[in-house]
Amino acid sequence: MVIYLPTHASGDGPLLDELTPREIVAELDKYVIGQADAKRAVAIALRNRVRRQKLEPELADDVMPKNILMIGPTGVGKTEIARRLAKLASSPFLKVEASKFTEVGYVGRDVEAMIRDLVDISIDMVREERLEEVAERAERAAEERILDLLIQGPAEGQDREAYDKARDKLREKLRAGKLDEKMVEIEVRERTPVFEFSSNSFEEMDINLKDVLPGLFGSRTRKRSMRVAEGLDYLVQEEEQKLIDMEQVTRTALERVERSGIIFLDEIDKIAGRESGHGPDVSREGVQRDILPIVEGTTVNTRHGFVRTDHILFIAAGAFHVSKPSDLIPELQGRFPIRVELKSLSTDDFIRILREPKNALIRQYIALLETEGLKLTFTDDAIEEIARLAAQVNEV
Repeated sequence: MVIYLPTHASGDGPLLDELTPREIVAELDKYVIGQADAKRAVAIALRNRVRRQKLEPELADDVMPKNILMIGPTGVGKTEIARRLAKLASSPFLKVEASKFTEVGYVGRDVEAMIRDLVDISIDMVREERLEEVAERAERAAEERILDLLIQGPAEGQDREAYDKARDKLREKLRAGKLDEKMVEIEVRERTPVFEFSSNSFEEMDINLKDVLPGLFGSRTRKRSMRVAEGLDYLVQEEEQKLIDMEQVTRTALERVERSGIIFLDEIDKIAGRESGHGPDVSREGVQRDILPIVEGTTVNTRHGFVRTDHILFIAAGAFHVSKPSDLIPELQGRFPIRVELKSLSTDDFIRILREPKNALIRQYIALLETEGLKLTFTDDAIEEIARLAAQVNEV
């Protein structure tokens, strides 16, 4: 059994398995101001995931993640904390709104769609990583194919050394961009037909049209004239596809979802509460009962394979202005054992938000205007006034 453990925490940062909860919180502090309790909770959850991956497989299988319920008003950092945590761990991350799902049997998206979406995100992540790994080889192969089009192979009796020199000179011109406007003929694959379906129910069937209607998806090719620069880009993409084993990508992506996937269930307060009088409401208790087995741990069938949800970390969040966490069905409450309350932001918090994060808004606007040769500066008074107005609007 392959267990995915990211090599780096973030970019050139320290190894993830070397980060303590305190250091994880310090990484989150670079992007999110305040909310120490929430950061501490997610940091411990991430550290426990790393610890679990070091256990014997038999014991590791029984160590379940402690899902988290974040309680707090809109805009205090619930989503950003979860998103930054996922990025720190290089984990597949999906944010979904619980209120958008409907009970099985009704029109709308069923809750298993979140697992299918997470798998698609994971496949894209792994594929991008593989593309980076093969990029140099793909560029070299594409370059050789362009040179084959620009210069014919050595004729019978032609000096091989002279041919190689001529080819090397042409390669230098190609790399310098001097041949970009020259026209070449390249065999390109015709685009497959695009089918659009308005109903979400088709998505739930997980049918691959290429398997059902193979005749419509043939690999026909035709010759097309294009500039060298355009042709080089096309051939690089083609070579990348040849070098990537998509079956291996899919297997790795499925393992990554099972071992390190994170799902952020937003607006869970919108499905809290019961509908009195006529049984469970379609958008409330019924959805909760559908979410329950996924959070507890089940196997979901996707078009890429089966996915176990036992070790996916679920972080639920809601403002709970009208309802309260105890309005959720007891079984679902029990699956979110860690609860943290996020505080409303004060004027001082907004001042820190404008100044301290790695990519704070002030830095963003200074950089944006620098692109047009303008120098923007913010005085302390201006920052304080912006923060005061933001806090005032936030209270309305």
